[in-house]
Amino acid sequence: MADGPLLSMIGIEKRFAGIPALAGASLEIRSGEVHALIGQNGAGKSTMIKVLTGYHKRDGGEVLFGGVPFEVNSPHQAQKSGISTIYQEINLVPFRSVTENICLGREARRFGMLDWSAMHAEAERLLEAFGININVRRPLMDFNTATQQMVAIARAIGFSARLVIMDEPTSSLDEGEVAMLFKVIRRLKADGVSVIFVSHKLDELYEVCDRVTIMRDGRTVRTADMDQIDKLELVSAMLGRDLSKVEGHATAFTGATREAGETVFVAQHLAAAQAVQDVSFEVRRGEIVGFAGLLGAGRTETARLVFGMDQARAGTMQVEGGPHVPQRPSDAIAAGMGFVTEDRKHEGIVPELSVAENMSLALLPSISRGGVVSESKQRELAERFIKQLGIKCSGPNQKIRDLSGGNQQKVLLARWLATDPKLLILDEPTRGIDVGAKGEIQRLIRQMADRGLAVLMISSELEEVVEGADRVFVLREGRSVAELDGDGISEERVLGAMAHGHSSETEQVRA
Repeated sequence: MADGPLLSMIGIEKRFAGIPALAGASLEIRSGEVHALIGQNGAGKSTMIKVLTGYHKRDGGEVLFGGVPFEVNSPHQAQKSGISTIYQEINLVPFRSVTENICLGREARRFGMLDWSAMHAEAERLLEAFGININVRRPLMDFNTATQQMVAIARAIGFSARLVIMDEPTSSLDEGEVAMLFKVIRRLKADGVSVIFVSHKLDELYEVCDRVTIMRDGRTVRTADMDQIDKLELVSAMLGRDLSKVEGHATAFTGATREAGETVFVAQHLAAAQAVQDVSFEVRRGEIVGFAGLLGAGRTETARLVFGMDQARAGTMQVEGGPHVPQRPSDAIAAGMGFVTEDRKHEGIVPELSVAENMSLALLPSISRGGVVSESKQRELAERFIKQLGIKCSGPNQKIRDLSGGNQQKVLLARWLATDPKLLILDEPTRGIDVGAKGEIQRLIRQMADRGLAVLMISSELEEVVEGADRVFVLREGRSVAELDGDGISEERVLGAMAHGHSSETEQVRA
């Protein structure tokens, strides 16, 4: 419909186990426009797309496509109806040829047989639009990730889609390949094809998108023309921060900032793959250093490098003046580090083990003899930290799965405190726990620092970083772009660095 939107999603509701993932969300896409869909983790972007493409059945609301009610039961059905989706994780068949991947589901036939000549020619024609000339008869797995991404896009275009959804399409592309992708997107737009562009890279949004829809907590919070919303407004809307109304304390972090001691850890110009490009920071004894940044900024990826979960391809690290080149987490533990993961359920707790067993996992070598764990030492350790951290449980033998989220998090803190670490990395330490438990965890973090522990805290909650950290490093698209400390830490300055890549009142991180 030339005089109406191509797609209208109105009042969309979706619940999982009674918990709302979408709560009255809306999205409108015009014909021939490139529309950005953005939001932090858990905002509802992916669920919205999956509802549209039939992966999830909506619990409420209305979807119109081309002005008529739209209902599909699978992504394949959505594709046949004119909606193609290109996911961040390439969803193709690596052992099949490029041609087979591009033509899968719409194979050309001649006299009842597959017409390979026609399909090879079509695959070559579609890829030529990207400036790619490859042997389309070879298996897809023979080509690099960037080429595979282009094949996925060519496949979507080959379905004569009216709407193409691109989920983080530039995540594996270099600068030249991104430019080629944007050229193709502009050509699609000129041909009247609409594009939903999901990306966490703000500069890309302003380069290629016409409008933006911002989601937060399962709701649509704002839709605007890209030339009518600046980066600071966009970031503020994503995080739900109205700077004119920020006042008082939103967290339980209290007490005067103490004087930090000697430097415990230093990282200079760390780089690894796409997620970490150039990150430098340091942490001192008795100091809480906060990592702030939007989704995709590289915060967790940097922490994984420090803890030896991934390896850096460039840059240096030091612990108390000596080189730190961890090949595995055990190297980081030996260097005096602990890591409380953001994914408590899958990477933190072992649900079928007891509180005592979970708490002692990092200490097993020191409380074992001949491969047999000393139950008395394990129990003594558990009882000490249950009392010290105020863990609410029936006793050391209770299964950790039966504890509340806040008490599970305390057990994970105890696991690393028991190793007497020099540096404790906390990745989203209060995610998924109730308000009361959140306050308890925040007070514990402050107490640990007051006792001399160096703490690196990653949090998506802006007020937690601003009120809890003694120093804040802001990361943007894999780079450390600003360092704030003391009275210089404010939500406005952190947001400014997230949006623009620098804070107007602070210097960039020192080399």
